Amino acid sequence: MESNCIADAAAFAAATAFPLGKPNDAYAAYFSGRSFLAPVSTDQVFIANVTFEPGCRNNWHVHHAEAGGGQILICVGGRGYCQFEGEPAVEMRPGDCVNIPAGVRHWHGAAPDSWFSHLAVEVPGEAASTEWLEPVSDEEYAALA
Repeated sequence: MESNCIADAAAFAAATAFPLGKPNDAYAAYFSGRSFLAPVSTDQVFIANVTFEPGCRNNWHVHHAEAGGGQILICVGGRGYCQFEGEPAVEMRPGDCVNIPAGVRHWHGAAPDSWFSHLAVEVPGEAASTEWLEPVSDEEYAALA
């Protein structure tokens, strides 16, 4: 669903199967734009629905782990991108899945003209952590359009 069809975050969330959640204030420093976080599962494997307003993206980051780890993204609404460093960005639409291995520098976020929601599945790993890096530059992001 493109942003010209969706008036606001609540309207976008009403059109998807997962809740919008609360403003993602705890991680706001690592996002360009507003995002929302709705935990779906906190047992066994952490899964959250992350919603990005149009143009919002997170900083470059790396999921580290001594064994296992990484992240799986499953698009559940709107249109967005995921990009691994040194590779072209991959467009994500509902039903698309991206597997992000541990140790891979990457970012993900909404297209400039669309809200975007994905389930973020944290793959269990030994000594797992996330290293947040610099923002995706406006020039890098504009090159996607």
